[in-house]
Amino acid sequence: MAKAVFHKNQRIYVKPVGTWSVIEQIKPQWVKDIEEPVRIFYEVGLGRVFTADELTGEERDANAGPVKEQNWRILRTRNKWQNAEECAHHPFPGTFPVVVTDTKDWGGWRTPGAEYDRNPEGIEVQARIMANGLRLLQIAERLAESIQKSAGDAPAELVELAREARAISRFIQDVPSAAPETAL
Repeated sequence: MAKAVFHKNQRIYVKPVGTWSVIEQIKPQWVKDIEEPVRIFYEVGLGRVFTADELTGEERDANAGPVKEQNWRILRTRNKWQNAEECAHHPFPGTFPVVVTDTKDWGGWRTPGAEYDRNPEGIEVQARIMANGLRLLQIAERLAESIQKSAGDAPAELVELAREARAISRFIQDVPSAAPETAL
């Protein structure tokens, strides 16, 4: 008796065709007077049905990238240099954003009070961008990987976006070597 190996909407690699696809429909083959299907076929939208041995499931990395390892978030800290009445024009009077990058709620990014007072809306936007930067990096890497797997079927504009995403990812992840020592 056969059991389904893949599920509907699962991303799989179709070996005979050499491309990635998604399971659209699971088609069991039944025989009269038998309670379970004899074989299972999978419709993947490529013109014919495939068996499980012609397909390979997508492998997932358990710790995929920096998003799993870190949790950047915005905390609001009390404004020590002005009271709430003096900064009523701020988006959140009496507080300012701190982007925390450590599990102990310290370490990260904060802005000087004078700079926040000069442009509070801009600083709030910067804080939201930084707090979501790791997720944006992961999306960019997945976009680049997905377009690379499309084997030239992607539009030129998406290929260019993937190239830029890979360049940004390399820039972020490549740590420069120490500066060369200079002789005195």
